[in-house]
Amino acid sequence: MTPDIIKPALQLVAWELTKSCNLLCAHCRASAEGGHYEGELTTEECFQVIDDILKVGKPILILTGGEPLARSDVFQIGKYAAGKGLRVVMGSNGTLINDDATARLKEIPLARLGVSLDFPIPEMQDRFRGKAGAFDAALAGIASARKAGIPVQINSTITKMNVAYLDDLLDLALKVGATAFHPFMLVPTGRGKGLEAVELSPEEYEKTLNWIYDRQKELGDRMFFKPTDAPHYLRIMKQRQKQDSQSDNSTSQSTGHPGHPGHPGGHNPANSITRGCLAGTGFCFISHRGKVQGCGYLTVEAGNVREQSFDRIWADSPLFNALRDLSLMKGKCGACEYKRICGGCRARAYEATGDYLEAEPYCVYQPAAWCKAASSEISGRTI
Repeated sequence: MTPDIIKPALQLVAWELTKSCNLLCAHCRASAEGGHYEGELTTEECFQVIDDILKVGKPILILTGGEPLARSDVFQIGKYAAGKGLRVVMGSNGTLINDDATARLKEIPLARLGVSLDFPIPEMQDRFRGKAGAFDAALAGIASARKAGIPVQINSTITKMNVAYLDDLLDLALKVGATAFHPFMLVPTGRGKGLEAVELSPEEYEKTLNWIYDRQKELGDRMFFKPTDAPHYLRIMKQRQKQDSQSDNSTSQSTGHPGHPGHPGGHNPANSITRGCLAGTGFCFISHRGKVQGCGYLTVEAGNVREQSFDRIWADSPLFNALRDLSLMKGKCGACEYKRICGGCRARAYEATGDYLEAEPYCVYQPAAWCKAASSEISGRTI
């Protein structure tokens, strides 16, 4: 394996079991609505996909949608996957979760439930989610899951509309007993294109990701943060850990006491976050009709499980093999010293330029090699 090639290791598969949803969320990448969608994979086809995933490895299987609970056989599919040894989790809007649903999720058994909360204020959550009562219903769903002993994580899509409420959202996550907080940095696809005007600027992304690092440092094992669609968090982590280490060494030298190695707060997110963009290297997405993509936001098809088995798509897809070859990355991402651990958001690059190998447009970092080349060019013109 050459240094520029990332060896694939499938860690996560997000599976849009259905596109149907009982809400009309403003940011929805699938533009999901209620009602029946033609051509969704049958129960038996889903079982076959699970068998083919097992030929690659035993990734975490994320059952999502739309709203996965809008599909009546979701419990059957989840139980089949768990029975084959997969760790099954679910991403839900939380509003269809009641004691009956949590009892059936417990039987799978579901390892974790992700519930979407974007605002700590009921009226704002309801407006964003397109339905009155969505906030209260989601909180009731979380309470039901916690009562059943199912761990809960809170997923929040971050825009200019709610970035000022991050501390309040985190407080709410702690209050409801969540074990993890996953801020999703908006990728404007699907209905989310309507939110482009409120997407965070690159500078605001940087500030938000540093906030996440600081709160993780403060809370340690009380809460695990995993920024999603923000691969440059890995670069920020490395930079901040280096600063912390230098600060600890300075403190040690001045006081005679040892510093604190690793990530402060007793929790090292690097143990759980292996790379920024995992599309095609450790992660992929399966649509309700069997289309396989690098992620739900990167709308480039790697293959379809109705035409080719999942394991062959994972091994042979030109898209995935291109995403694994770091030498193909363009612009400042291609020159960046952090490209192996970060990779830039390929979906955001695709949405911005039409080329998924182009530079991540929402990163402020200027790679050392990029700056050096620019400086040399300027010097050459000056001479």
